[in-house]
Amino acid sequence: MKVTIALADDHVLLRNGLANLLKENDCQVLFEADNGKQFIEKLNTHPLPQVVLMDINMPLMNGFETTLWLKKNHPSVKVLALTMLDDEASIIKMLKSGAKGYILKDSDPEELQKAIEAILQKGFYHSEMISGKLIHAISHLNGKETIAEAGQIRLTEKEIDFLKFTCTDLSYKEIADKMGLSPRTIEGYREALQEKLDCKGRVGLVLWAIKNGIVIV
Repeated sequence: MKVTIALADDHVLLRNGLANLLKENDCQVLFEADNGKQFIEKLNTHPLPQVVLMDINMPLMNGFETTLWLKKNHPSVKVLALTMLDDEASIIKMLKSGAKGYILKDSDPEELQKAIEAILQKGFYHSEMISGKLIHAISHLNGKETIAEAGQIRLTEKEIDFLKFTCTDLSYKEIADKMGLSPRTIEGYREALQEKLDCKGRVGLVLWAIKNGIVIV
């Protein structure tokens, strides 16, 4: 089965080139849109795509707004942000809006294909560059951390503390020292929370903490 994809980008030449590239990689491009408003209109006359390649800077309705709309109305659709914006604020805002991955427009075609496959198979894709920027942003929160309602999942105070420390540049051994626990106990927290929150790795825990208000950026 071909992967079904929709494109939302106001740069027509780039979008057409991207569509041709995807078709060469055995993907089916269902439709293209110039902005979020047109994208939503076209959803009414086309099947739901598995993946949307979403630009951020678009007229009428930008990528943040469109991704958030999809999250609320069609949560099964996976959004991969494809943009020129590489600043930490845009990355975090897009991920909080519901994007499952984030790559830059100057990425190699191989990375684009890898990102699409990862989103479909694992549910997320974050490159080394994006992961590094997230960790950097969160390690400079300057005391803005707050505890908020973590969805329907109940966390203990120790689990919340561990998540907060995970959103810094401390190693797991340093986190153990800060919490007055053994490295083995911290390892147990990490494994238990990854299973409890259905997260993959430290970046997954960081993203969950951001999305659910454990830390505010």
